[in-house]
Amino acid sequence: MSATARFTLDPAFTVGEAGPRLFGSFVEHLGRCVYTGIYEPGHPAADPAGLRTDVLDLVRELGVTAVRYPGGNFVSGYKWEDGVGPRQDRPRRLDPAWQTTESNQFGLGEYADFLRKTGCEPVLALNLGTRGVAEAVELQEYANHPQGTALADLRIAHGSKEPYGIRLWCLGNEMDGPWQTGHKTAAEYGRLAAETARAMRQIDPGLELVACGSSNQAMPTFAEWERTVLTECYDLVDYISLHAYYEEVDGDRGSFLASAVDMESFIDNVVATCDHVGARLKSEKRINLSFDEWNVWYQRRFHAEFDRNPPGWAEAPRLLEESYSVTDAVVVGSLLIALLRHADRVKLACLAQLVNVIAPIMTEPGGPAWRQTTFHPFAQAARHGRGTVLEVRADSPAYDTARYGRVPLLHATAVRDEASGAVTVFAVNRAQQAGLPVEIAVHGMGVTGVAEHSVLSDTDPEARNTAADPDRVTPHGAQGTELSGGVLRAVLEPMSWNVIRLT
Repeated sequence: MSATARFTLDPAFTVGEAGPRLFGSFVEHLGRCVYTGIYEPGHPAADPAGLRTDVLDLVRELGVTAVRYPGGNFVSGYKWEDGVGPRQDRPRRLDPAWQTTESNQFGLGEYADFLRKTGCEPVLALNLGTRGVAEAVELQEYANHPQGTALADLRIAHGSKEPYGIRLWCLGNEMDGPWQTGHKTAAEYGRLAAETARAMRQIDPGLELVACGSSNQAMPTFAEWERTVLTECYDLVDYISLHAYYEEVDGDRGSFLASAVDMESFIDNVVATCDHVGARLKSEKRINLSFDEWNVWYQRRFHAEFDRNPPGWAEAPRLLEESYSVTDAVVVGSLLIALLRHADRVKLACLAQLVNVIAPIMTEPGGPAWRQTTFHPFAQAARHGRGTVLEVRADSPAYDTARYGRVPLLHATAVRDEASGAVTVFAVNRAQQAGLPVEIAVHGMGVTGVAEHSVLSDTDPEARNTAADPDRVTPHGAQGTELSGGVLRAVLEPMSWNVIRLT
């Protein structure tokens, strides 16, 4: 096999459209994601509503387009009514999901205000763990009905004259998981999801609804769960969800860098299951995918610490505050590539989460906010990854992994902006020590030059950004990348995330 990776781009061979919803994120009432994360009254940068303007600026820079809220495991024990109305009247509650105390000082109205100030679309998750159909349609009426009913007028009395206009709703969260409050079997959940969807569509047929898929591909009920749930609600929902988190285990960095192999397999298997159910039901409808939780998360380390030192019902404790290395950022970039490579079916995706909790943005109470290493690949993909995704079939050198077998060193995709004709190549070199020469034939693409080759890498694979050194890891320019004779030639640095923009 050649030591050079090669592929060809052709405008006639495409995957699908990468829309803005691929670049969503996730805010859960977990740890400091909300409190001292996006919301901190009294902070020097807080606006009159208590939102941190330094964080708002970073969210806009990150390019997030949609925000799923309020969970996550938290939602399955949540009463939405606790988070509306005058703050002094809101009850404090125990949150069994994370063994913390919830003050409810941030709720639906504050979430809507946050979305207005960041320009993000709402993705609201419903509690189908301890609640059901009645509570779902009551929340829908409160949030979306203009006026003239008890709940719509209550929203107006709470200070929100205009409806929130929420179009995207998640029908519960991870209901396949025994850890979930109100966990159900696939048959129980499928029936509840169908009845909830039917009731909500009686009020507004145009809603977009996400049914809960498997919490990860390793679940013992995986695929059978999707089959059973969709058999109940196929014609009533638009999406089924996928969740996946990845971590380096026992020093096996080679497998960690290949995490997108599992993500792409997960997507392909869920697509196959959805289409199988559609064929059995003789339905012309196509179910799309909502990958509404994904990230690098060191779960083994977290669960060991959580079991050793549970929060003890503290309020907004420090939980899941990962400090991400440049290696983690390269993996996040590879996962973004996987999502783009499946843009024909993955129409919504949410990086979990947005601030402090396994997040690209970190803050200190009363102090600064800064970008983690993982901020950069997401921001670049959100900025340059919208348009027509081109088919990439690379001939690449490969390496052996303990977990996924033989894996290509190159992981890549490309996106064409139809308005300008510009093409952006996103590429990861999984080799830990060696640069990877790449040749990309672009004869039919109409591109004439290289506008930029940006690289995220570091000689120290453990390099990371901190409050004291927030710019230790940032993208830098590559040397020697050129377009000549219809062929783009570059050398990708070892263990790197690359963005090559062609004009």
